[in-house]
Amino acid sequence: MASDQICYTLVGLSSEAKTYTEQKLKDDLQNSNDNVKREALKELIRLIINGEKFPNLLMTVIRFVMPSQDHMIKKLLLLFWEVVPKYSSDGKLLHEMILVCDAYRKDLQHPNEFIRGSTLRFLCKLKEPELLEPIMPSIQQCLEHRHAYVRRNAVLAIFTIYKNFESLIPDAPEKILRFLEQEQDSSCKRNAFMMLLHVSQSTALDYLTSCLDEVQNFGDILQLIIVELIYKVCLAKPSERLRFIRCIYSLLQSSSAAVRYEAAGTLTTLSSAPSAIKAAASCYINLILKESDNNVKLIVLSRLTDLRQYHERILQDLIMDIVQIINASDMEVRQKTLNLTMDLVTARTAEELIKIFRKELIKACSTNTRPSASASDGEKSSADDHNSDESVYRFSLVHTIYDICLRFPEVLPSIVPTVCEILTYEEIGDTRAANEACKFLREILERFPQRKADILEKLMQIFPSIIGRETLRYLVWIFGEYCTTYEEINSFMTLIRQVIGELPLVDEELRRQASQMNSVDSYAENQSQPSVLISGDVNVGVSPAQRVTADGTYATQSAFTLRSNKDSSSVNAIKRPVLQAALFESHYMPGVVLSACLVKLFYRYSLLLKQEQIKTVNDECTNTKIISKENSFAAECMLIIASMIHLATSQLLPHQVNPDHLDRMWICLKILADRRPEVLEAFEHTSRGCLTEMLAYQESERKNNAKARNQGLIEHQKQLAELNRADAPIKFSLLTGQTEFGDTVDRFDLTLSQALGAGGKGSAGDAYATSKLSKVHQLTGFSDPVYAEAYVHVNQFDILLDVLVVNQTKDTLQNLTLELSTLGDLRLVEKPSPLTIAPQDFANIKANIKVSSTENGIIFGNISYDVRGSSGETTCIVLNDIHIDIMEYIMPATCTPSEFRQMWSEFEWENKVTVNTQIKDLFTYLSQITSHTNLRCLTPTEALSGDCDYLCVTLYAKTIFGEHVLANLCLEKAEADQPVTGHVRIRAKTQGMAVTMGERVSSCQKNWPVNNSRTPSDNTTKHQDDENSDENVIRSHSPVNNTLVNSH
Repeated sequence: MASDQICYTLVGLSSEAKTYTEQKLKDDLQNSNDNVKREALKELIRLIINGEKFPNLLMTVIRFVMPSQDHMIKKLLLLFWEVVPKYSSDGKLLHEMILVCDAYRKDLQHPNEFIRGSTLRFLCKLKEPELLEPIMPSIQQCLEHRHAYVRRNAVLAIFTIYKNFESLIPDAPEKILRFLEQEQDSSCKRNAFMMLLHVSQSTALDYLTSCLDEVQNFGDILQLIIVELIYKVCLAKPSERLRFIRCIYSLLQSSSAAVRYEAAGTLTTLSSAPSAIKAAASCYINLILKESDNNVKLIVLSRLTDLRQYHERILQDLIMDIVQIINASDMEVRQKTLNLTMDLVTARTAEELIKIFRKELIKACSTNTRPSASASDGEKSSADDHNSDESVYRFSLVHTIYDICLRFPEVLPSIVPTVCEILTYEEIGDTRAANEACKFLREILERFPQRKADILEKLMQIFPSIIGRETLRYLVWIFGEYCTTYEEINSFMTLIRQVIGELPLVDEELRRQASQMNSVDSYAENQSQPSVLISGDVNVGVSPAQRVTADGTYATQSAFTLRSNKDSSSVNAIKRPVLQAALFESHYMPGVVLSACLVKLFYRYSLLLKQEQIKTVNDECTNTKIISKENSFAAECMLIIASMIHLATSQLLPHQVNPDHLDRMWICLKILADRRPEVLEAFEHTSRGCLTEMLAYQESERKNNAKARNQGLIEHQKQLAELNRADAPIKFSLLTGQTEFGDTVDRFDLTLSQALGAGGKGSAGDAYATSKLSKVHQLTGFSDPVYAEAYVHVNQFDILLDVLVVNQTKDTLQNLTLELSTLGDLRLVEKPSPLTIAPQDFANIKANIKVSSTENGIIFGNISYDVRGSSGETTCIVLNDIHIDIMEYIMPATCTPSEFRQMWSEFEWENKVTVNTQIKDLFTYLSQITSHTNLRCLTPTEALSGDCDYLCVTLYAKTIFGEHVLANLCLEKAEADQPVTGHVRIRAKTQGMAVTMGERVSSCQKNWPVNNSRTPSDNTTKHQDDENSDENVIRSHSPVNNTLVNSH
């Protein structure tokens, strides 16, 4: 048990420790100056903690230091007596400690209350009953001291002594009960009640019963202990629940938030009655609303989420209270609240929730959080806006509305107009919220065709006011995909004429520049100044000028190429229609989408005309008009596309247009010119088929995610159904000793053991024991005098080493010390204390190591010991290294494609690892990399079906520290009998994460078994090491010519 105790005192070795010898320490301790004594005593304590021995200085301290009345020296003496060896080499108590015991007694009778209290706290750490027995009367007298500081520390001292050495004070529970009945100070009562709770629950229960009606008036620290007592008693004796349930209900109204939180947790554990669960949930909600600390909000919100797994229907009645939490300032709190709300929404509450979310969405979109930025840093400002909390909150709101509307379509009429309106807000722009809103509208149009007319009409109204360029592209695609009638197509063409401006675009722009130039010339003439053509300005009336290029040749400039920065900036400054403005800013994706949409619309328009022609087959005049309409529509579509192509090649734009965009528009122009029916039909049906497949996959993913979130609820319902069967066995709580839930584990003890790393979260039994055995590392050999092995338990940010040390000799080993050191971002929290091990005996030593980042680490060290009765030197055994694997902290995770793309563009560090393996099957390599790196494949299974000579997938994982790891795997197989080739691109926010994951992939792939087919029965061979893999770490946004940093 001693090894389980927390180390209370940690004193580091100072840089001046090497200058202190035993003689210098003795001289300084005998010095009459208290300052010199203090410094010497500090160094002596540090040296003893670090393993030095000074047996000759013990009497010096007793004679010259103990009589001092300096308070700091007295505090240092308490530390000294805690760490100094108190036993001789033969295991007997030193005679000098009798004098020390007398000093303890005098300090316990000291007039200064703080010296008394400090001494009592020190006595809690003493493990020698021979020193404690003579001073027990003085300790008990401190219970009657006038200062509460002394009394509460006296209670703790008696508690510790009774727990360790019950024979020294056998009537301690009775004494503390009498003390508790007379005490008025809340801290003293709390300590006394805590002692009774742990050493004599029946006594504590008798006291609680006598004052049950007064619990509401107790202090919060005492109320917390009372809640713990009630929980433990009701857990052991379920029949006592009715006796104390009213007390727990009353503590839900306590003024202390901590008491209310613990009372609510205890109430949900002890009772499953709907009234109890509702009261506890309401208490949790009030705590979240009233507490300002975001950490508290998150903790309580997680308890609410856990409560949903077993009592979903009760929480559904409280959903209108839960939704108020979205007014919190922290984004994580808002996100978790929205997720919980989505899980709890029902048809009865959907309408009310949508009204609340609609108001919240309008408020969030009306908040201008975009930082002001000039044109030069516009991209940076846009990135900041995408990552701001308000932008993420808008996206979460739209996504929540999206999910609710798909599940409850009856709420669509009240929210669709609002979703359309927010696309016109300047604060939205091209944020994720706008893109999510467009996806929402697209899926509503696909799943609920009856809403099409209203949505298209609303979108046509707001289209001229759209701000974002990406949003513009989405809406153009929606119009092109869902405008199917005469009226809709004609309305869309009218809208396009309005938002693209006068055609042709280049001619109109040149006329505008010419008129602007003429106005400038007129202004110059009016000012009686010579008309000077500003260098680079467009002047249509001036003949082309000749300029000399860099290589000395002449270059001719025309009105199409003659422009300046001033003109390009003025182009953007002019108020233009939305689509024309996007084109003149070199945002040509809306133009590309418009070209494809015009092809689709022409195909539908021609089909409608053919249907009309069939009805009037004998009317030549009508047929001529129909053909004229078709030609006129095609000509207008071709004029729009040709104007955009002309503008892209005219160099009137500030940036060059992507050649792929131009090729796409040329194809659309060619299709309209040829009017081949099979090509037009492919344009119409192919994209719609892909959309249907994608939406079906998203729906299945949505259902799978909901099923995963509800897994706990499903299991609980199965258990209830099993218990309610007619032939189900009856559980008698008096015979089994369990509560109605079968919960025999004390949650206070369980959470404490998990926090200290001593308890696991997994299931008990043989499987858990087997998992522990797999984490045992042998530190020494079987032939060494001392055999040692360590069980490595990784508990989030801590690593617990449970080291078994076995003395294989026939000698008693003294001062056996485990010395540990670390490499990497690991830090040893405490140094294990020296041990004495009998012959053929064993002991357990525990060491805690703190982890600060997700990187590989190494723990190394040695074991040193002395043999009792031998005058030889200290023996040292070097231990095997323990490698802490990064995979202990990386967990497979999922994210949406849009989230993956956003993180891929934001993360700074990229590590490109070349595939170096003998595996000849693409999917075998994929399965190996996912199993050895804990990365999850995000590419849908449907996309991986079939046989192909190349493979490209995206992978994702998340660490327990909240770090994201992205990977892109690109493989190809040139020949059937050749190994796969390719590379793995890993991106992370930090360099260390990218390097460590790259090293993991590079080291593992050389040892992967060769499996050339997808059946496990094939022969496997080991891969022979080839040359080192090409693994380089670069900044993902750096230019190509940046210096590569070798990851090794």
